[in-house]
Amino acid sequence: MPMSRAFLALGGNLGNRQATLRRAVIRLRAEPSVRVVRASSLYETAPVGGPDGQNPYLNGVIEVETTLPPDALLTALLRIEQEFGRKRGELNAPRTLDLDVLFIDDIIRTDADPLLPHPRLHERHFVLVPLAEIAPDVIHPTLRLSAAQLLERLPAISDPPKKIDESPAVDPFELTGLRAVVTGSTSGIGKAIAEELARAGAEVITHGRRAPAQLQADLSHPAACPALVEQAWAIGDIDIWVNNAGADVLTGEAADWSFERKWQELLAVDLTATMQLSRLVGARMVAGRGGSIINMGWDQAETGMEGDSGQLFGTIKAGVMAFSRSLGLSLAPKVRVNCVAPGWIRTAWGETASDTWQERVRRETPLLRWGLPEDVANTVRWLASPAAAFITGQTIRINGGAVRA
Repeated sequence: MPMSRAFLALGGNLGNRQATLRRAVIRLRAEPSVRVVRASSLYETAPVGGPDGQNPYLNGVIEVETTLPPDALLTALLRIEQEFGRKRGELNAPRTLDLDVLFIDDIIRTDADPLLPHPRLHERHFVLVPLAEIAPDVIHPTLRLSAAQLLERLPAISDPPKKIDESPAVDPFELTGLRAVVTGSTSGIGKAIAEELARAGAEVITHGRRAPAQLQADLSHPAACPALVEQAWAIGDIDIWVNNAGADVLTGEAADWSFERKWQELLAVDLTATMQLSRLVGARMVAGRGGSIINMGWDQAETGMEGDSGQLFGTIKAGVMAFSRSLGLSLAPKVRVNCVAPGWIRTAWGETASDTWQERVRRETPLLRWGLPEDVANTVRWLASPAAAFITGQTIRINGGAVRA
């Protein structure tokens, strides 16, 4: 189906408003058939209508691309509102989260919800200010004026929207003073893990096959693993080592490789390099101050999946998961070894997956959404932290509760 461009307004004035709206954007990124393109800053605004004594709102606008028709998009937004505790009652009453459709392409719709364009968006500073921030040139389908022009035409108000400081709050899982290496950390899940560990205070050393990674090595070559460990320890003792690097055989020219060539690449990078690096790193950690090793499995390695990809990844990742359990026994008590097993995670492949795959994600995931690289990163951060000090030899599924018979 063709992709439509849509703009959504979000707001709320109950609870931790900033955290709620930030989580709502993340939740929308995980919605099948919806891709978040960009999000505005958040603005604090006075309530419009409703009961007296309300708290101020935080408001913003997001641009998305979607294959969903208007009614299906609205249904998805209402479901997300409910997930965030929205209770509908009195008109303009306080709410945890409000999601409205502003535009979908140039669609004009007057006979059913959602009404398009939103009938009052051109009258509202709290909509036009964030809309003009991210899309000043977007044209109102009926008024034929841009967002910037509509904002200029609004009369001045005594209490205009105020942009808030969105600096992240200090997180409780403190990794300050620890040094971490994340292999394959220049994009996707690996990049999200590196960023999350850094947010927790760790000194993070990135790895990739080429610049801008701090450590560069092609892990398909066996000699690269000992050299990578030497380079890492030359910087200083490593406390956290995340084996995230994996061969991409699903996109680009590799998607057309033969089964045998894909197998050899996955065997070399995903399994052999993980085992080799874990053993080398584990020996150094045991001889030093201990540490934590986290490897990358796959949830369907335990249940199976049809097709070449299931046979390839299932076999390789099952090996990683079994190896991690045994290594955890071998390196205890000084070194903890765990494995994360992501399910349907919206990486580069997921961004372009067909409608058939989007529907499969909905059907197989009880939480009805894609996982995000941040979901994996948050779990890795916890496993690396003192909060998980009694966890070793475990595989943690990050799959929205997906269970296959």
